[in-house]
Amino acid sequence: MIDLRNIETFFWAAALGSLRAAAEKLGTTQPAVSQRIAALEQSLGVKLFDRAARGVRLTAKGQELLAHAEQLIEARNGLVQAARDHTAMSGRLNLGVAETIVQTWLPALIAEIHSAYPDLTLEIEVDTSEMLQSHLMSRKINLAFLMGPVLEQRVENRPLCTYPLAWIAKPGLYPSGQNVSLEAISALPVITYGANSAPYRQVRDMLQRYRISAPRMYGSASLSMIARMALDGIGTAVITPIFVGAELQRNELEILKVDADPLQALHFTASWIDGPDSHAARVVTHMAQQIAQNSAGNVLDARQENA
Repeated sequence: MIDLRNIETFFWAAALGSLRAAAEKLGTTQPAVSQRIAALEQSLGVKLFDRAARGVRLTAKGQELLAHAEQLIEARNGLVQAARDHTAMSGRLNLGVAETIVQTWLPALIAEIHSAYPDLTLEIEVDTSEMLQSHLMSRKINLAFLMGPVLEQRVENRPLCTYPLAWIAKPGLYPSGQNVSLEAISALPVITYGANSAPYRQVRDMLQRYRISAPRMYGSASLSMIARMALDGIGTAVITPIFVGAELQRNELEILKVDADPLQALHFTASWIDGPDSHAARVVTHMAQQIAQNSAGNVLDARQENA
């Protein structure tokens, strides 16, 4: 009889590309993983992997059987999940989050998860969207809230929220009540998200289109640092206004009207690799969508009240 545990071990060794990574994922040892795969190969009468110094590679027959293995694991997980009360969801979810979401509605989501699923342990990683995508594809995290979507095979993407970008500066840095030219803005550094981010590339390309020669751009993965530099009058920040709402209300910062093309908004998605262990990611994503929608509604109501 074929042991389903051996099938699961085969699946994760194939998905992660190494026996060591599969052992870490399954909470066992590398020799145990090797033994399980050897037992499965013996039971099936086929060779599943070619061993190499840098990991393992599926044979042609192993590649053919991988989809069947995943179906068996999903069926097992579906059976277990159907037998459980959803409030009993437990285990560990490695969640990667972009800082914009950390600073807006993530605390509300964590509180709701803790209330609904007290046995679910969250491991939260805060990083740039570029790093989060890398960690998602290497399966270091199970779910990512990032500037998306992630256009990779087997990745599921669900929309979370959209935030506009704006040119923001310290009052008095430019003449009050007037539109500001890109030439005037580029006399000082333009401060925005990190150099590998979509906002950075968007601003850089805009400055190039407007023939701004050798613009100075300060990229930072820390939104707090971007806001701090803008408050200190170092230059103009390109950031989502929701992050500096308090500073805008206190007139410590202001949104500029700039003679340039409109800035494209930031679109955040929940992204995960579809597979046998993606149930928690789907549940948490659904909760996140509801909270993000409520957060957007609260921001809109506040703007209307202050209008």
